[in-house]
Amino acid sequence: MDKDRVEGVGHQIKGGVKEAAGKMMGDKKTQAEGAAEKAAGKVQNAVGGAKDAAKDWTNR
Repeated sequence: MDKDRVEGVGHQIKGGVKEAAGKMMGDKKTQAEGAAEKAAGKVQNAVGGAKDAAKDWTNR
């Protein structure tokens, strides 16, 4: 598993928590930052998945 996948999932979790905290506190800035970090984590996870797929394909 590529490290980007692991880090991406971490960012998704952290962003989700931050987004939820922002919603609970009524803080739109924190909520938006959390949503952005969650989205960035999804992208990073996808990049890691592509790297894993490329490695699998080249190891055939």
